[in-house]
Amino acid sequence: MRSSLRIEIFPADLDATVEFWTRALGFAVERDERRTAWPYAALRRGDALVGAAQRDRKPTAPRRPPVGVEIVLEVDDLEAARERLDEAGVTPDDDVTDQPWGLRDFRVVDPDGYYVRVTTR
Repeated sequence: MRSSLRIEIFPADLDATVEFWTRALGFAVERDERRTAWPYAALRRGDALVGAAQRDRKPTAPRRPPVGVEIVLEVDDLEAARERLDEAGVTPDDDVTDQPWGLRDFRVVDPDGYYVRVTTR
């Protein structure tokens, strides 16, 4: 049985989030409602879908990444995904590593502190 996963995130700066996810991680904007009363963007890369809804700008206690979730993005070409970070001027939190469980990955934090692991399948 085929399944899909969609996550929703609530960034403080929706434009910065869209810029990061498209430029650094290769997502495309599928739905752009950033200029509406309820700012939202849907970002897609293959079967992966990230919904981003603008967070209220009320002050909250500071939190250090990860913010309660690790977003895992499986890619066919890890080296190409890593090169894309360089092209976007983004430094990974943890660079490409061979993990003991047999996969290779790198980790990066988006502008709102969401922790993203980009990994081989």
